[in-house]
Amino acid sequence: MIREEFDFRDWDGPFDPQTRARAQHALEHGRLLYFPRMPFKLSNSETEFLDGRLTDGKAKNISLDHTSGKLQGTSATGERAQRLAAMIERFGAGATRFVKDLLPDYSGIERARTSYRPVEVEGRAYSVISDDRLLHVDAFPSRPMKNGRRILRFFANVAPGDAKGGGARHWEVGEPFADFAAKFAPRIKPHFPGKSWLYDTLGVTRGRRSAYDEMMLSLHDGAKLDANYQKTAPHTSLDFPPGSCWMVYTDQVLHAALKGEFALEQTFHFDVAQMGEPETAPIKVLEKITGKSLA
Repeated sequence: MIREEFDFRDWDGPFDPQTRARAQHALEHGRLLYFPRMPFKLSNSETEFLDGRLTDGKAKNISLDHTSGKLQGTSATGERAQRLAAMIERFGAGATRFVKDLLPDYSGIERARTSYRPVEVEGRAYSVISDDRLLHVDAFPSRPMKNGRRILRFFANVAPGDAKGGGARHWEVGEPFADFAAKFAPRIKPHFPGKSWLYDTLGVTRGRRSAYDEMMLSLHDGAKLDANYQKTAPHTSLDFPPGSCWMVYTDQVLHAALKGEFALEQTFHFDVAQMGEPETAPIKVLEKITGKSLA
């Protein structure tokens, strides 16, 4: 069972201890938390942002840095851009409250960028490495995850939908991380000494990559570049209809977004030590496979 369903009707809780424990256990064991009846409702004025032309045509997504208020990747300007940023911020703030309430053990969780994805995924042209329609785990080339910090993402489908069931966001989810890593980790070639220092010095990365960061980037790229793996890998198809939300460790769960538009997303980071079962974290799985410390 890859999807753990919760029948929440709003974002404000409160959540009982059993529900919280069930949610945390499911996440840490590689399942998606699914909230089919917990919509993020757009106001009447916000429905104007159901428009794929909002992007600047360069970036895949529109992103908001909540600390600076900087909005990137959009063609909107002036007052319209301010209202778009306000909608994205309203979602991000709500998602943060919800996640902290549902997962109180993750006390050090940090809110990262918030994104809006208004463009239809199906039919877009991408390079192989940038193509999120291929099974992959998330890894950030420019943002090292110190000591194997986790990547937790919360999504909401805000597409209007129709009577025929249109507007769903279609994903495929792959095999368990340990099985995937056992296949690809032995193929990873050693990185040349000094690469981490050089990239940090030149400003390519925001800090030095660890051995873990390098391995995760190699796993991300290796899966996408292996056409046979993409064709034959075990996978499960999932639909997320309009009005639904879901949450998943995207550094652990192989996933591919094949179809859909008008989704909001909030990324969170936190330390492995705060997990209930840290041995399930990708860094611990990879250290077990390699027999080395990767932090």
